[in-house]
Amino acid sequence: MINKFISRTIKKKFIGGTIILISSLILIYILSSMYFINHFFFNTEVNGVNLSLKNYKDANEILKDEISKYNIEIIGRDKRNEIIKGEDIKIYYKEKDIGEEIKKYQNIFKWGLSLINKKDYYIEGIIDFDEEILLEKVSGLDIVNNNIIDPINVEFKYINGSYEINPEVYGNKINKNKFIKVLIDSIKSGRKTLDLDNELCYENPEYTMDCEIAIETNDLLNKYVKTKITYLFGENKEELNGDIISKWITINDDLSVTINEKYLKEYIARLSEKYNTVGIERDFKTSIGKSVKVKGGYYGWKINSIAEEKMLLENIKLGAVLEKEPIYTQKALYRDGDDIGNTYVEINITRQYLWFYKNGQLVTEGSIVSGDPRKGYSTALGTYMLNYKQKDAVLNGPGYEAKVTYWMPFNGNIGIHDASWRYSFGSNIYQNDGTHGCVNAPISLAKKIFDNIDSGTPVICYEE
Repeated sequence: MINKFISRTIKKKFIGGTIILISSLILIYILSSMYFINHFFFNTEVNGVNLSLKNYKDANEILKDEISKYNIEIIGRDKRNEIIKGEDIKIYYKEKDIGEEIKKYQNIFKWGLSLINKKDYYIEGIIDFDEEILLEKVSGLDIVNNNIIDPINVEFKYINGSYEINPEVYGNKINKNKFIKVLIDSIKSGRKTLDLDNELCYENPEYTMDCEIAIETNDLLNKYVKTKITYLFGENKEELNGDIISKWITINDDLSVTINEKYLKEYIARLSEKYNTVGIERDFKTSIGKSVKVKGGYYGWKINSIAEEKMLLENIKLGAVLEKEPIYTQKALYRDGDDIGNTYVEINITRQYLWFYKNGQLVTEGSIVSGDPRKGYSTALGTYMLNYKQKDAVLNGPGYEAKVTYWMPFNGNIGIHDASWRYSFGSNIYQNDGTHGCVNAPISLAKKIFDNIDSGTPVICYEE
């Protein structure tokens, strides 16, 4: 019973003591709050000057004194720091009722929060200086003028069959307009340091190696140079690969990729020059054993440059790996050698004689009559091909119409055909009574050719 009484007594004393303590603390806090009717809270700065616990009426003198000693340190890249002294730019303090300004924000009963929370106040218009002098100072700073390295975007280099990304260069070139604006704001707010990097005052590269567009560009470049196209020209091959394609690629300022079609066209033009055979000079061994040079005509291989350029561009964009023939406007029967092969019609204009070989075997031969040179109708020299053959055709020209049984054109409206109106062939007939350019043959000769010849067969016209 006694123990319970003692326990209750101790408990009452503890509760009573706690109430007295809390009440005392509240009273002390309230009495302390009265102090802050005319004083700044703990951890208070105004325009960069520490006014913690200072009386409002002393604020102007403190600010004036501190601002007169003001300097700002400019922190640049590569440990290139500069200091601008307030006295050099004629800095001064413009008096203002600072207490009244701060009272708007200080609730005296919340002073306790200032023990853990710092408050930086900026009051506009209390710090001023000569901006023209500041601009001159900025223009003379070492970090603005000397050893300037321009920023460089990420770059792409073609090495050993693929593209690699070269890192960007940040450099140290300052954006002067941005720097001046931030510097003026910093001085007016009383900041003691200005970190140019943190305030984004440098001109930085727009594209870095980690940005998405740089990675996409590198992937696209490598797709293009993985292209490998092997062009087939009979026994010969021409390989187009990344070593060539990389020289055609332009990487634009925005990292877009362009394939320079001028170089692509030049490449196809070189293939055409090397492998087109239409109209080239050929060394031809005649049936009488002589070798002659035959130039001109329409027989041979001819690349379709426009179509192949378009196809090549598509293949590069696909990163294609393939073997192919180019797209041709015209093909010959054979690719290698003189591309004539061993099936052809041989017409000797000088001797007025024709031979027709098929698979290396002489099928037929005989005298002919060719175009009349005196009238300007000489049969054109060169290597041609049979366009088609037609039976029972009617040939029309200036002042004539002729029915023929076997019509075999090889050069436009010039062709081989029978001529029932002629009673003799060969010799020098063509010089006095030649054709309008066609090759007249006896009907038996024309028939033999007609029955054995196919479209595309070479027709070689030459003079000794």
